Order: sequence, then C-alpha cells, then structure tokens
Amino acid sequence: MNSFEDVFARVKEYCLTTGGLSDVAVNLWIATMNPINLSGSVAAFTVPSDFQRNIVLQNYEELLKQAFKDILGFPVELVIQVVEPSDDYPMNDQRSRGAANAEEVDKRHASLEKSLEGANYEYTFSTFIVGRSNEFAYAACTAVAKEPGKNYNPLFVYGPSGLGKTHLMHAIAHEVKQNHPDYNIIYVTSEEFGNDLIKGINENNMISFHEKYRSADVLLIDDIQFFSNKDRMQEEFFHTFNKLHAEGKQIVITSDKPPRELKTLEDRIRTRFEWGLITDITTPDFETRIAIIRRKAELLDLVIPDDVSEFIANRLKSNIRQLEGAVKKLKALKHLAGSPPSISMAQSVIKDILNDDQPIPITVEKIIIEVADVYGVTPEEIRSSKRSSQISTARKVAVYVVREITQMPLQSIGTEFGGRDHSTIVYAINNIEAGMKRDSNLNQLVNDIIKNIRDKSRA
Repeated sequence: MNSFEDVFARVKEYCLTTGGLSDVAVNLWIATMNPINLSGSVAAFTVPSDFQRNIVLQNYEELLKQAFKDILGFPVELVIQVVEPSDDYPMNDQRSRGAANAEEVDKRHASLEKSLEGANYEYTFSTFIVGRSNEFAYAACTAVAKEPGKNYNPLFVYGPSGLGKTHLMHAIAHEVKQNHPDYNIIYVTSEEFGNDLIKGINENNMISFHEKYRSADVLLIDDIQFFSNKDRMQEEFFHTFNKLHAEGKQIVITSDKPPRELKTLEDRIRTRFEWGLITDITTPDFETRIAIIRRKAELLDLVIPDDVSEFIANRLKSNIRQLEGAVKKLKALKHLAGSPPSISMAQSVIKDILNDDQPIPITVEKIIIEVADVYGVTPEEIRSSKRSSQISTARKVAVYVVREITQMPLQSIGTEFGGRDHSTIVYAINNIEAGMKRDSNLNQLVNDIIKNIRDKSRA
C-alpha cells in the first residue's frame, strides 16, 4: 500500500464486505471522510460538519478501528476534525472532492426529510393523542363531527401554536366527510380566506366568493386572529357567519387566544363566538408527550428506545409539532445511518428543531470538548482507554458534567464514553462528587465548567 488513501480505500471495502454496511451508509458517512494523515497509530481525518463527525463516532468508530487493525496489523486511534470549507481556507483536490461529497450528503438528507414532511398518516381522531391538556377540546370536536350543527355551534378552540388545533380541524373534516359524503366542507386558513376575498374584489366577482363560503355545510377557519385590523375580511366573515348559523350549519374556529383577548376583532364578531362553546388546548404533560412520540413513531414504522423517547420528551415540552418533527427526523437519520435511534441522534435532531430564541441543547460532544480544553487533553483521549492521571481525571469530570447537565441514563453515558459499563460511570460520578466536597479548587473548577457550557448554549 503506497499511501493513506490506499489504506482507506481498503477500509471502505472492509466496511462494505466484512462489516456488512449498506452502500448508502458507506457512501454517505464514511466515503465522505477526508483522509489527512496516518502517523504511527493515529489515523487523522477531516469532515465538513459536526453532524457527520457525531454520526461516524456514534455508529461506525468501532468498525473503522477493527478495519484498520485487520488491514494494518496493529490498532489505531481515530482523530476526526471538523473543517468547514471557506474562501479563506484553500482546499486541495482531495478536500474539494470531500466537500462535493458532503454537499451530496446534505442534498440526500434534505430530500429524504422532505419526503417525510408530508404526513405518512392522516390527521384523524384515531391519530390524535388525548391527554389532560386537550381532552375537553377533543371531546367537543368529536361531538361536533358526529352531529354537525347540532352541538356546540360555533365551536371555538384556542391555544398556542403547535398543540394540535389544526389536527383536530382536519379530524372533524375527515369524520364528517366519512359520515356525510354529500356535505360541502370548507376548511381554510385565515390567509386563504383573505386571498379569496382579494381575488373576488380584484376580479369584480364577489358572487363567486359568497357562493363558496355561504353554501358550506361545515365551515372551518384556522387562525382567526389574523383577521385582526382587516375590516373588509371581518365584514364578510360576519355576514357569512350569520347566514350559516341561521341555517344550522356548523362553524369551527381556531385561534391562539380566547375571544375576549382578540381586541382588534369587532365586538359583534367576538360576541358571536361566545354563542357556542369555547375550549382550549394547553401544553401537554410529560406522559402525554411520551405517548405522542410513541404514537408518531408507530405510524412511521419506527422503533424508538425508551431512553431516547424520554430524552426528547424532557427537552421538547411546549410544542407537539416539534415532537412530530423530531420523530420524522429520527426516521430520516435511521434510514441514512443504518442504525437505530440513539441519544446522540436525538441531540442532533433537537438542535435542528429548536427555534433560534431557545437555548441550543448541550450535547455530550460539546461537554467533552470543553472539559478536554480545560485539562489540556483531546476529546479522543477522554474517550480512549488511556489511564494517565490527567486524562483519567478529565474523563471522570466529563462523565460527571454530562450527568449533571443532560441527566442522561448512566448506561447511555457509558455508551458515549467508549462503551464503558454502568459501574465505571457510577464510580466516576461518585469519585468527582467526593473530590468536590474535600477540594474547594476542584469544586470551583467543575462548577465553572458547567457554568461556561450553559452560558455558551444561551449565547
């Protein structure tokens, strides 16, 4: 073998044949690694993103080490650095190929996620998870769907975005359509209602607009709060509401606030909302969030380990749409990585999902990097079996900080630290706890590390 590239070519072949990896997994995650140097027993690579580095270390590190050992005859340690291509950083042809491959990874990943964006299941009552936060709204919606116009007319459902209001609207429409196929069901967002109105005005054809909305047997309008300060929309809705209500047709409205708080809607409209039933949906509790994750996973034919479900439920607390998005992204990652969902995968998924104004989740990798920097060692050494005093102390501190910040199960922490067993993790945590009690310097150092990590996540 003449070069590191030749060795790595054989390693990739080993992963396909002996390792049994799929072509997709090898091409997406391993072939896109850029071999830099093989020096002694250290094989150095670069990759274009933290995301790829985490996937490789979590799912393929042991296989890669075994491949190198079988091919070279001696064990090697993997060092993978993230190098993001930029105009200021010249790249040779090999790196250019790596970047091009990385772009292909991103494209395939995006394409797969896009294929999962459209619901692989219908938004029906059977796919809606009922908990204490939404049981009254669910009961009201099922009653309305069973006998449109007879119960709770109008029905007004309010609550923050992402808690299932739109799901219930679609479920009502689905149920009514099944039981009354001849009914004219109109479901629109407030924006669509406004666009239809503008079209009618511009084309001087308000007759068509009136015929569409005032002939509905069931009218469902999502996010009525966007009617605020739009006088013509409110005027048209007012007359449409009066006609349909007088004829016993069902009206269902959703909003992010109760009617009394929609101050920019006309009083006569807010008063009409109070003729029927007003119900809210609140933030789901932990048990409901777990049930939602499991149900969404079941509908996508995905098995999520309990510790991963709990990890997601403990971090995505206020938005069901985010829980659903997390499950869909895990489905995509499972397909791409060829391995079951893990805590590391969940961390990457949550980081992508959280909005910019929310703290970025603190990953195990970030903690290890921070501790390694403080103790002057490398993240790879912390995960290794090396036992020098400095590395051993850094490793135990990193384990303690991971437990303190993430509250991950001990078994999962052991997996993150090179597959160490439960007793080793317990020993590391107890050792640092005892050391902090008798050594004020260690106590201050560890608390400073935790504070720095948390501060960076909020920055």
